[in-house]
Amino acid sequence: MKNINFYPKQYTKDQKIKLNHSYLIEQFSDYSKILKKVIKVIKKGDYTLGNEVDKFEATISKRMKCKHTIAVGNGTDALYLTLKAYGIGINDEVITTPFTFIATVGSIVTAGAKPVFVDIKEDYNIDETKISAAITKKTKAIMPVHWAGRPCELDKIFSIAKKHKLHVVQDSAHVIGARFKKKHLINFGDVCTYSMHPLKNLNVWGDGGFIITNKKSLAKKLYLLRNHGLQDRNNCKIFGYNSRLDTIQAVVANYKMRKKLDNITKKRIKNAKILDKFLSKNKNVVTVKRLKYLKEVFHLYHINVKKRDSLQKYLIKNNIDAKVHYPIPIHLQDAAKYLRYKKGDFPVAEKMANTSLSLPVHEFIGSRHIQHMVNSIEKFYKKK
Repeated sequence: MKNINFYPKQYTKDQKIKLNHSYLIEQFSDYSKILKKVIKVIKKGDYTLGNEVDKFEATISKRMKCKHTIAVGNGTDALYLTLKAYGIGINDEVITTPFTFIATVGSIVTAGAKPVFVDIKEDYNIDETKISAAITKKTKAIMPVHWAGRPCELDKIFSIAKKHKLHVVQDSAHVIGARFKKKHLINFGDVCTYSMHPLKNLNVWGDGGFIITNKKSLAKKLYLLRNHGLQDRNNCKIFGYNSRLDTIQAVVANYKMRKKLDNITKKRIKNAKILDKFLSKNKNVVTVKRLKYLKEVFHLYHINVKKRDSLQKYLIKNNIDAKVHYPIPIHLQDAAKYLRYKKGDFPVAEKMANTSLSLPVHEFIGSRHIQHMVNSIEKFYKKK
């Protein structure tokens, strides 16, 4: 069978563009400092759920002002294990958005449940006014996705969930450091799940993720589920899974939290504000309306544009790594055919898939890069 690993070619292709979405080389240019700490792990030999993992969990709990942090193998597992901890599976339904990365919906399907989609608003987040109509007797949870670093309307979502006695599993992969009405997102429910993929705001040297909760019973079950259900070396309380954050990745995460995360967040917010200021003046570009009660952290910076595909090609030609996240909403993916959704079912999600464009916004971008992006977009539309 042919190897379908498309990542190596993508890495090579992306690195040829000067103003890149991917900043992997720069973000770990101080790798030697991290390697010194990795050597300690090697000498100690605690590669799996070692001391650095305990330190990571304690640091996250303090930073996020929550009681429990469960470090796991990746952000997808964080979602999946949470669903399993809630007992959600076959014959159950979970309401979510069709405008997200495939992992959100994949976690629901892998748990054995059925994803039920609700359209989004023009800020890319789930339309909370449409959730109630999608609830059935089989609905067990709502999985809002805080897309691109912008929190969803949590008070409204939790009001619906409370009325119908539903769990809320927050897909928080993009929003570490974000706030809703000046509060950490965990203040609005029992659980948030996070990813530490290399391109996330808090990132490691591979895959990693974590779950935070204030609910002791949920945390207890999640600690078991991530490590085969083992209470200790010889006693298995429940049959679980293998999704443990590697100690070496915990070393990286601890270093990034201590040395870099706050600066990363501040720089992304600063860059996004400057982009908003200039791009909002262009009649061919629609920027997202910013709300004072939201602290966005800009894992992605989205705009909606006319002639999207042509503009993307033009920007790439001019060494700007403009990307589309994502051109095919989940309900129109081949994998979702069995759900029997069709084109037109979620018009806003489909519109955004056809018109949205992501511009680099990360911490290695300076004012001259932003000016280059803005000028290039203006030149494109003048030519048209």
